[in-house]
Amino acid sequence: MGKAPEHVNLLKLSVGIENLDALAALQEARLATRRRRGEAVEIVHLTRHPPRRTDEVLAGGSMFWIIKGFVRARQPIRRIDLLDPPAGTKRCALVLEPGLIRTELQARRPHQGWRYLEIKDSPRDLRAGGEADELPAELAAELRELGLL
Repeated sequence: MGKAPEHVNLLKLSVGIENLDALAALQEARLATRRRRGEAVEIVHLTRHPPRRTDEVLAGGSMFWIIKGFVRARQPIRRIDLLDPPAGTKRCALVLEPGLIRTELQARRPHQGWRYLEIKDSPRDLRAGGEADELPAELAAELRELGLL
């Protein structure tokens, strides 16, 4: 009997989104559209290429969202659907759990598409109180990067 695969996360830039409230509002709007169309009411992120490490992603991985240069939140990945779109192009639907889980801020440079994010490199979830109340979140993230927090 083999060992269950360790999970891996995905990292994605949220283009055109200013903050977590805007990402949540966009997802709610997409859910409303799916509801009106009679489609499954799920948060679906379409991507061109499916992860090759599907088993590891589905073993507990999350989509970590980069907004304005920082990882700010994550959403567990429920499943990965391979789609068969017209014209022979590959497409994949990453189906995410509803709700955004705030994480510690982690500075990240922009990139295209998604990237794998190993567990050891993933920011931790914020506790109920959030970042240190006396420091702005971006400053706290920079200090953490420098090893000062």
